[in-house]
Amino acid sequence: MVALLMTALLGLSVLGSALFVVVARHDSRTRFTVLERLVAERDELNIEWGRLQLEQATWADPSRIEQVATRDLGMRFSDPAERRVLP
Repeated sequence: MVALLMTALLGLSVLGSALFVVVARHDSRTRFTVLERLVAERDELNIEWGRLQLEQATWADPSRIEQVATRDLGMRFSDPAERRVLP
């Protein structure tokens, strides 16, 4: 009787352990899939960040700023005769 009870308990322990292994492997695969998706998203964001930095450098170029100021805002360099020095 005791041997049968011990065998049943051992069988249940093995079954519980096997179920835990299945759950752990599924969780591991799910987390790996999420990790791969996040790595791909990080790579896409890094590419976009590089594009934005390049765009910012283009917009902040002094010759571009001068061109926009002249064309769109009607600004110009002042003549030396128009300049006044304040004491």
